Amino acid sequence: MNNPFNIEADVYKHIRQRIKEFKKLGEKGETLFNFKPYIDLEYKADIFSELSFCLLTANFSAERGIRIQANIGIEGFKKFSVDELTNKLKMYGHRFPQQRAERIAGARSKIEKLLKILKEEDPKTIRRLIANPSSPLKIKGMGYKEASHFLRNIGFKNIAILDRHVIRFLVSNKLIKPFKTLTPKIYEETEKRVEDISREMNMDMATLDLIVFYKATGKVLK
Repeated sequence: MNNPFNIEADVYKHIRQRIKEFKKLGEKGETLFNFKPYIDLEYKADIFSELSFCLLTANFSAERGIRIQANIGIEGFKKFSVDELTNKLKMYGHRFPQQRAERIAGARSKIEKLLKILKEEDPKTIRRLIANPSSPLKIKGMGYKEASHFLRNIGFKNIAILDRHVIRFLVSNKLIKPFKTLTPKIYEETEKRVEDISREMNMDMATLDLIVFYKATGKVLK
């Protein structure tokens, strides 16, 4: 296989840094994200703040979601009313301010149970619980992609985030076949292929995702 993942050593340094930040967030419950030199920004996040970030960035810019997360802060996501959150998201230019404010506020009641199962279950089981509409732990606004994004960002390395950047890159390099609808079944099948690719490249899927995102955008974000 041709290697489409050749990137500069300096970029790898920032990717390794991000993976360490994710690991610390999952293990300690809080981390300091440093997005320099790609964004002149650093801030602390906890697990609920990161869950909120992943709710914000569905069909929205990751960079703008990062800026919103930094501005609202850990306590804001926990304590702002729906109206306060809506106004903040409007101020920062989110496309769906009220909808995302409602989803973040609605997720607050799930966080204690979620924190418990994060220590007890494997990530794919947790993903199904978060994304499955019939699950009592279902978080509104989180499908497989968003749940995978959240789990990767709190330190789970071997789960794929099949967003448009990853899918476009993999299809254009003929690493996966194109598809029309990303159902849970297709998601899991495609994830197995991504897992094979990451194994062949001797890297975990969290690293692979950050590399592909860098290839697509020129930035190491999250």
